[in-house]
Amino acid sequence: MVDFEWYRSFISIYKHSSVSEAARTRMMTQPAMSQHLASLEAEVGEPLFTRAPRKMIPTERGKALYTQVVPLIEALEETSQTLKTSAINSQPVLRVGSAHEFFREKIAPHIGSYQMRVIAYLGVASKLLKWLLEEKVDIIIMSKKLTAPGIEYIPYMQEEFALVAPPDYDEPTFEDKASFEAWLCAQPWISYDLDLPIIRRFWREHFQKRPQTHPTHVVPDLHSVLKAIEHGAGISLIPTFMLDDHLFRDKVKIMYPSCTVHNDLYLAYPLKNRNSPHLKTWIETLKRKV
Repeated sequence: MVDFEWYRSFISIYKHSSVSEAARTRMMTQPAMSQHLASLEAEVGEPLFTRAPRKMIPTERGKALYTQVVPLIEALEETSQTLKTSAINSQPVLRVGSAHEFFREKIAPHIGSYQMRVIAYLGVASKLLKWLLEEKVDIIIMSKKLTAPGIEYIPYMQEEFALVAPPDYDEPTFEDKASFEAWLCAQPWISYDLDLPIIRRFWREHFQKRPQTHPTHVVPDLHSVLKAIEHGAGISLIPTFMLDDHLFRDKVKIMYPSCTVHNDLYLAYPLKNRNSPHLKTWIETLKRKV
């Protein structure tokens, strides 16, 4: 019985005029490629190539066979690829919205294990909610429960923000909170927002007041904040899930580790989809990976 792989090897040798080059292209050993050709020639009953120094020259029978089998092999391979594509496209689709940093650190590393196709939409909370209301996404991850008709929120996880500084940053001790606050106010702060959302929460939790400081630098996102800290531009509050590699490489340090602040994250989706089997699968998948 003729093996399909014999024909593929024959075609590769024909195209490259070389057993060794054909073997390299098909990621096979040269003896295995030669064996494929010998088996096919035995089946056909006559040589398909004339062996010349450094070159394989097709015989008339080889030329005729190539003309006959190439369209058939190409059609078969195209059908196989179509079947693979159909299998991929039949997977459920998860259209998820998230902040850039959270998707990059917590979701992107795991999407290969989701058993579904992931289409990500990244942005700030107001934009994520807008996409959800417009049904461009199926579910969003956000830290704010913005009021919107027909949207349901469920707890997802809690992220911890730590006070992060360059590794050689001075970290004095203080006898009271007032001195600590005064020192913090004197530091160059880096924020991703002029409104200082996390910094304000930090101040409320630890000093029971609004911060009496203003950011020295305002940059687009938390990855930019972290990069600026690495290069000595100042200090800020960064989610701890972003820090493992940077701490390991001594690019930054956590100051006053007992002074952290937590932020609740929620999953939000249209209330009308609450009982959807797909929605339940998506929620289970997202929760399992954190």
